[in-house]
This record gives sequence, structure tokens and C-alpha cells, in this order.
Amino acid sequence: MSDSVRRVGVLDKSVAILDALVAGPASLAELVERTGLARPTVHRLAVALEAHDVLGRDAQGRFRAGRRVLAWGRAAMGDASLVDAAAPVLAALAETTGESAQLYVRDGDVRVCVASADRRTGLRDTVPVGAVLALDAGSGAKALLAWTAPADLPDRVDPAELATVRRRGWAVSVAEREPGVASVSAPVLDGAGRVVAAIGVSGPIDRLGRAPGRRFGAAVVAAARGLERSAGLAGG
Repeated sequence: MSDSVRRVGVLDKSVAILDALVAGPASLAELVERTGLARPTVHRLAVALEAHDVLGRDAQGRFRAGRRVLAWGRAAMGDASLVDAAAPVLAALAETTGESAQLYVRDGDVRVCVASADRRTGLRDTVPVGAVLALDAGSGAKALLAWTAPADLPDRVDPAELATVRRRGWAVSVAEREPGVASVSAPVLDGAGRVVAAIGVSGPIDRLGRAPGRRFGAAVVAAARGLERSAGLAGG
């Protein structure tokens, strides 16, 4: 058997494992039953896929789709109505501020960029669609966490800072997620006041300055309210 055929066979078996998890999390024995593959093969591939975040584990130790699969899915489809509605809002925000604009959603203990718009010219701070970022740093993370109970917050997140985000409506980050980068974000809320996403702008500190919220806080909040309306999230 040629190497190319063997590699395709491994791919076919990996896809079979992923397909088996569409029905829900599964133990190793359940994956063997669902796929019909040999136990050593399932174990070897599942562990390899887990190492690449293609598979993950739930609280019971069962295999489930991992963060990378979730990022791929959101990059390809996202929440269709939210992502579709976000495109013109992000483009307008980038045009108004002159900076790159992004939309994030929360996925467990990470956030995923599901839509973005680049500034037209000059140095850009581009976060690619599908990027998975931590929830313990950055204005997008703070906007997503603003209404989270203190006991459920990551260790590095300051509840007092989130209270400020709730009060003024926007979050700021200066060299938190990445040296030399600043950002301003606002939560996107549904009709019940729940955070469903975070919209924001980011760029070099040399352009945004050390207090970027003063320049862009109002524009980012206005973009969040506009996205709520265009996506049909706003109440009333």
C-alpha cells in the first residue's frame, strides 16, 4: 500500500471518529462501537486528535469535539444571522475608527473570532476569523465576561474592572493580550440583557494611545447597539 493511500486511510478513520461524536460525547468503548474500528486504532487517533485540540474531553472524561473543530465551524458558518449582520457593522466601525474591527463569541473558557474587518491602509492588528483566544486578557474577553458571576471568572480577571465595564458600557486593554497592542470592546446583548458577543477595535498602542477608550468607547458601544438591532437581538 502506498504512503498516500495510507495517509488517506488515516484521514478517513479520523473523520469517522469525528462523525461518531455528532451523536454526543463518547467513551473510548463507545467510539469503538460507533465507528466499528479496532480499539487500538481509535485510541491512537483519538489521543492524537486530542493533542491538536480537534477532540476534547467533557467532565466525565468522554471524548467530544474540541476547540479547533468549534473554531472551524464558527469560521465556516458561525451564528449565521449574527455573523451576517456583523459584516456591515464591522466595516462601518473600521471605517469610522480607522482601526481593525472584530466580533468574538465565548466558547467555554476561550473566545473565538467569528467575524472581522481590516482597516484600509497602514499597519494592521489582524485577528483572523476562527482564532481562539484566552478569556483572561484583552478587552474582548472583559466584554464577554462583564455579567459573569465573580466565582466563575478566570483568576486574572478583576471583578471590579468588570463592574466598570457594566457601568460605562465598554472595556479597554493596553498591552494585555499582546505587547504593543491596544483595544476597546463592548458587549453585544440579547433582549434579556445576556451577553452573546463582543465587538471591538484593535491596533498598535502608538496609534490608539494609552487611553483608547476615550477615543473609541462611544463608537464601539454604538456599533454594539447597531448590531443588536440588525441581528434582531434588541428587545422591544
